[in-house]
Amino acid sequence: MTNLGVTFNQNLGLNQHVQTVCGVAYSNIRKIQSIRHYLTVDAAKTLACTLVLSRLDYCNGLFHGSDKCLIRKLQLVQNSAAKLIFRAKKYDHVTPLLHSLHWLPVSSRIEYKIACICFDAKFHVGPDYIQQLVITYDNPSDYCLRSRDDARTLQTSKRGSASFGDRAFSMAAVDVWNSLPHFIRHSSSREEFRHSLKTYLFSKAYAS
Repeated sequence: MTNLGVTFNQNLGLNQHVQTVCGVAYSNIRKIQSIRHYLTVDAAKTLACTLVLSRLDYCNGLFHGSDKCLIRKLQLVQNSAAKLIFRAKKYDHVTPLLHSLHWLPVSSRIEYKIACICFDAKFHVGPDYIQQLVITYDNPSDYCLRSRDDARTLQTSKRGSASFGDRAFSMAAVDVWNSLPHFIRHSSSREEFRHSLKTYLFSKAYAS
């Protein structure tokens, strides 16, 4: 089953979709590699972002809660793109390269996408059906003390099946949004939110 270019199996698994994404991404990496010696670092980075990272980011919120092996496959694609840009060797350590490019790792990019959708939904930007899934907690007296006075805490919905419930956007949104620091959730503008969010996730991902 394919919906908006994303392929699901009968169990709503994304194995086939990840395989397709990785196959296309690696094909594009090889094409860039064939002309890499003609390109500057900035030009190579632009091509990698356009032809590789854009595919990793497309509908990546669906990967929240997926098997770690699938996320690992996508991360290996990003690692290959980083090594291509700097013409690094196969076994060179990739973390300094990702840090230098200021690229969030795949798992953090998934959190970033979900958090941005939540912020937009809370301020009535985007489809109504998404806004209806992002509900502010309306009974703070029953919530934990740390969040009792926080008007931007999302309400936890009833969990579904153990296999699929936690992967639903209504669940993923709550998990990601409520885990963010107070100052990020209370950003005054979309630009401020995105900047603070990326800085936070970047520091978290590359903390020494």
